[in-house]
Amino acid sequence: MKKSLAVLLGIILLGMVIYQITPVKKTVKTVASAVINTPELLNKDGATIKSRVNVPKGYKRVVYPKHSFQEYLRNYKLKPFGSKIINYDNTEYFWQLGHVGILDIPVPKNGLQQCADALIRVRSEYLWDKNRKNDIGFNFTSGHYCSWQKYAEGYRPKIKGSKVSFHKTAAKNYSKENFYKYLNLIYMYSGTLSLYNELPKISDAKQLKIGDMLIRGGSPGHIVIICDEAINTKGEKLYLLFQGNTPAQSVHLVKNLEDASISPWYKLEKDAVIPVSNYTFESSKFVRFK
Repeated sequence: MKKSLAVLLGIILLGMVIYQITPVKKTVKTVASAVINTPELLNKDGATIKSRVNVPKGYKRVVYPKHSFQEYLRNYKLKPFGSKIINYDNTEYFWQLGHVGILDIPVPKNGLQQCADALIRVRSEYLWDKNRKNDIGFNFTSGHYCSWQKYAEGYRPKIKGSKVSFHKTAAKNYSKENFYKYLNLIYMYSGTLSLYNELPKISDAKQLKIGDMLIRGGSPGHIVIICDEAINTKGEKLYLLFQGNTPAQSVHLVKNLEDASISPWYKLEKDAVIPVSNYTFESSKFVRFK
């Protein structure tokens, strides 16, 4: 009896593990492509997104202005090839077959920097670096706007249920350290739902560009960002994507688990089913930072 029970428990445990490490709607083809690299498209010595991933034959990268958010993203620094996705508590994430690069973005130990938060951080750091600090601000899920400028001036939210009011309760502090405290506040009260409700929607997938995001707003929801873009002579486009995740973990450049022939590049269409690493967007929607 004990032996039979042990066997049964072993089978159940194995099933749970398989379920956890299997991305939604993963097929046999997908499982295979998860462990197949596309050598001609990967440069393992590349230290940035742009230098890590080559464009497929017949494509060229779309040109963007120097110092633009688009160029900032495609030139984002990566950790050495083969680096693993690490959770906020220094444990390894259970699924290590869905990425080709780890972005050089620290993961705070408080566990707050999850999928939407990682992209909020990247956008905010870009604005900070370009001295556009007054443009840093996001809505809470309640719909209330919280700007870095007001936070730096000492205003803090008083939250009671869905009601939010801001009061000056702290001294002025425009330091980088205080900036990250502000971001922690945003991480707590913003997410995929607030971004989906706040940001402009993109109705025509042909208008997608670097910096746009594939999103499912919800609790839970998910979001990934376009970080590179290539086009061929027919006007057909391919995109690279990176994401944070839950639990809070390393931000990573994802493989295309459905089409190993172009991986890690993606074709993106509105309302399409788009599997991304360990998540499937059932009806793809896109938004853009203001």
